[in-house]
Parts: sequence; structure tokens; C-alpha cells
Amino acid sequence: MQSPNAPTATTTTLRPSPLNPLRKPARTLSPRPRKLPISAAASISASAPKRETDPKKRVVVTGMGLVSVFGNDVDTYYDRLLAGESGIGLIDRFDASKFPTRFGGQIRGFSSEGYIDGKNDRRLDDCLRYCIVAGKKALENADLGGDKRLKVNKERAGVLVGTGMGGLTVFSDGVQALIEKGHRKITPFFIPYAITNMGSALLAIDIGFMGPNYSISTACATSNYCFYAAANHIRRGEADLMIAGGTEAAIIPIGLGGFVACRALSQRNDDPKTASRPWDKDRDGFVMGEGAGVLVMESLEHAMKRGAPIIAEYLGGAVNCDAHHMTDPRADGLGVSSCIERSLQDAGVSPEEVNYINAHATSTLAGDLAEINAIKKVFKKTSGIKINATKSMIGHCLGAAGGLEAIATLKAITTGWLHPSINQFNPEPAVEFDTVANQKQQHEVNVGISNSFGFGGHNSVVAFSAFKP
Repeated sequence: MQSPNAPTATTTTLRPSPLNPLRKPARTLSPRPRKLPISAAASISASAPKRETDPKKRVVVTGMGLVSVFGNDVDTYYDRLLAGESGIGLIDRFDASKFPTRFGGQIRGFSSEGYIDGKNDRRLDDCLRYCIVAGKKALENADLGGDKRLKVNKERAGVLVGTGMGGLTVFSDGVQALIEKGHRKITPFFIPYAITNMGSALLAIDIGFMGPNYSISTACATSNYCFYAAANHIRRGEADLMIAGGTEAAIIPIGLGGFVACRALSQRNDDPKTASRPWDKDRDGFVMGEGAGVLVMESLEHAMKRGAPIIAEYLGGAVNCDAHHMTDPRADGLGVSSCIERSLQDAGVSPEEVNYINAHATSTLAGDLAEINAIKKVFKKTSGIKINATKSMIGHCLGAAGGLEAIATLKAITTGWLHPSINQFNPEPAVEFDTVANQKQQHEVNVGISNSFGFGGHNSVVAFSAFKP
């Protein structure tokens, strides 16, 4: 803004009129800038960002679906989280006795009956099976099961479910077949069922959605990247409805062995249920998990036209990169703090409005405190914010982590209860937040954000609130 004491500015037209090239240029006066009272100017600079009001661009969540270590029902999943139950145990899917880490959040007794036909079910990698079941359950939750999908314009409905690792079992089996038996013994499904886009593709083929369809693979930040991209397809008018989230099934020998080689995993084999200890001084690494978490997201206009059950509102999000290291976070948390700030700007939310954070909180030595440092940069007052760690109970589900944690965030908003962060025995004094240690807490969430970060320095943050017409 021009100083109110500056002289009145004038501008001179340099190009002569094409009608009379000899005519002198005219002088035009610019209007004097209007003075604002100091209080008014201050209020403008301090005012909160504006939230989206256009019903075509407001994005709401109308369905949730998951596959988890606690089963495939959203309410059961959250009830067990509220109870502070650990889903971590010794791995029995294969012989893990020679690994330094022998436990994880392994899913047992999974059934796709009623969601995938038997012939395909036998061929699919678990990563794909989890995606299809979670996606169809989310549609049922959104009142779009079976023939009810006929009310949706399928050319304007898309699928965006990502994965960090892809069809790892199919890939591992194919490599083994090649080495032991030769190329002729590689299944023709090796490539289709290993590549990361096939979860979105097969789900779309099954339900007939012809809109935007691809996958994003940003390691453990994958699901939030998918939510952010899906919402933007809706806001740009490219889709009315999107199925979005993440899926992962990496608890197999090569998956476990790879993370062991990275020295990223806890080795608390004598007590697996207490191995995931976010923000605890004695944490010694993360615990592998698996599953899928999927949301149905649609424009408010579309949801209201079809009378959809609106669960909550997606306010906004952001993605960026640390540009620092393949696996280690920035100690100063700069990439994360700027991602949080951008997500709030996109959401039209001031930091003071946020009172709940579902943290990434993996239980790694560097990662937990780097995230806390970033949060402190954005939120100057820590007393009104509660944070918790879903991974303390289900482990780190890699590309599916953000999907399962978004569902926990939405359930916190709709129930008014926060699940505990378990295994808080010796808390880090630097945390300075209420981490909902060991016991659930009642809490009315105003705005909740969910953080997810991945190898490669990928950061992603999404914000939700209760829906208000």
C-alpha cells in the first residue's frame, strides 16, 4: 500500500493516439489511495482465512471403508482404538524366527466374501484385495451399494487409491519363480498385480466409475496425497465424487527384511504389544502394519442432491517435500511446518481453530520429535490442542496409514471421543502436548488435522471438521 503521506501519483500515456499521431499524450491522474483506520488495517491483516462457501467446491465425506488389524468394520475398529487395545503380535504368516524383528500388525482371518468373486480372489495380491473390499465398504457406507450407484453419473466419479509398495507378494513370488524355475513359470498376472495403479483400476472396473483414475505412491504419505488430489478434482469441477485412500500389504519376508535392513523397526520381540511407543523416551523404532483406509468424497452440491449421509467436511490440505534426506526428517521440521501452514491456508482455517491433531508419530527416535518441533512452530499455544497416535495400536501401515488415521480423525469428530496413545510409559518432556496418554478422552473437535510423512521427504496434511450447512 502507498504511504498516505506520499504525493499524488500521476501516469503519462507514452504511446500517441493512433487517430492523431501528432496529438500530445494525455495525462491521467490515478486516484488517491484511500486511508484506512489503523484498527481496520490491523483487523484485515489479522483476520482468519476464508473457508470455501460454493457448494460445488465444498468437499464432504460421505463414506468410510477399511480393512484393519481390528477387522473390516469402521465402528468396531474405532471401538477397539478407544479401548486402547493393541493389534500387534508375533508374525505367523511365515517363519520370522531368524529376523531381528518378529512381530507386526498382521491381519488375520481376512475375508473378501461378498466383495470379490472367488476366482479373482485367489489370484489377487492382498494389497489389491484390501483396496477393493475397503472401497466397496466405503460405498455402502455412503449409501451407494449395489444398484444405488445408478444414481451417480459414472463418468464424473473417480477412484484414487494409492500404495507405497504395491503388490509386493506377487512381485516377490514372481522373482522367486524366475530364479528357481525360469521365466516360463512367471504368472501372466505378475506385472498387472504388482504395479501400484491396479488397485484403483480394478476397483473402478468392478463398480464402473469412469472418472479420474490413477494411483499416487509417496511412501507413507500416500493416502493424504490421494485425499488432497481427489478433493482438488472435485473443486476444479472434474468430478462429482471420488473414492480415495491407501492400501498396503507388505508383511512378507522381503518387506520385513527390507525395513530391517533400514534399521527402522522396533526389536521389542519379548513384548510386541508395547513395541510401538510414540513420544516415549524408550521407543526403538516403528512397527509394521497393513490394511486399507478409504473415503468417499464428493461435492456438497452432489451429496445434497442425492440425499447422502454427510459424515464430515474436508476443509483442505497440502503436500510438499523436505528436500533433505531419503529417510531422515529435517530436525527443524521446516518442511512439515510449512506443509501444515499451507494446509490451513487451503482449508481457510486459522491455527487457533485447530484443537486436535492425529499425528504421524511412528515411534522412531528422530521422527517423533521432528514432527513435534514442526507443530510447535505453527501452533504457538499448546494447551488447547490434543494430539494422539493411532500407530501405537495398529502399527505403521505405510501407504495405508493416512487412510486409517483419517478414519480415526473423522470418528473423533463425529463421536466426541479421542482414542488414547498407548504405551506412554516415560514421556519425552519436549512434547508439551496432551497426547491422550493411555486412556481415551472426551473432546469436542473444532478442526482436526491428520499428518502423514514418507520416505523421500514427502509431507502431507489434511484438515477436517464437523459439517455445518
